[in-house]
Amino acid sequence: MYHDYPFRLNVGFIAHEQVGYSREFIFDVPSITLEDLPLHNLRGTVTVTRTHQGLLVEANLKATTPTECVRCLEQFEQKLEAVFTELYAFTERQMGESGLLYPESGQIDIGPLVREYMWLSFPIKPLCSEDCKGLCPVCGANLNYEDCGHRVERIDPRLEVLKTLLEKM
Repeated sequence: MYHDYPFRLNVGFIAHEQVGYSREFIFDVPSITLEDLPLHNLRGTVTVTRTHQGLLVEANLKATTPTECVRCLEQFEQKLEAVFTELYAFTERQMGESGLLYPESGQIDIGPLVREYMWLSFPIKPLCSEDCKGLCPVCGANLNYEDCGHRVERIDPRLEVLKTLLEKM
């Protein structure tokens, strides 16, 4: 269905339609890498609409990417989402903050936008699940799979001095 690169959209015909005309592009890409971001099962839609100023691109794409859980260090597929609206302006005067200009070729490349918005949805601390138990601080066992029997006392750091006094007695 796609060539090597599905994010290059031929939208020249939309630019020649009347204002309000739109076209929906459906994405179902099993696997693709955008520079440093591997994406799996990328699905969603991109709608391109002709406006007075240019072509309005509205995207709603979801995918997963392999990463590592910060608690248990296991590999898992992190869900990502790219939802954005950008304008490819017909003239520099009509250009918005994003600085996107409609190319003479009639083909726009939304790959850099998809990559950027997918990275923006990537969590700072990815977790394989909300209830991930992590690793045992004593032996390093993955507590999601086994109970190693080690118990770590949680002591308020302000009371740590009192504990040392009790140990001396």
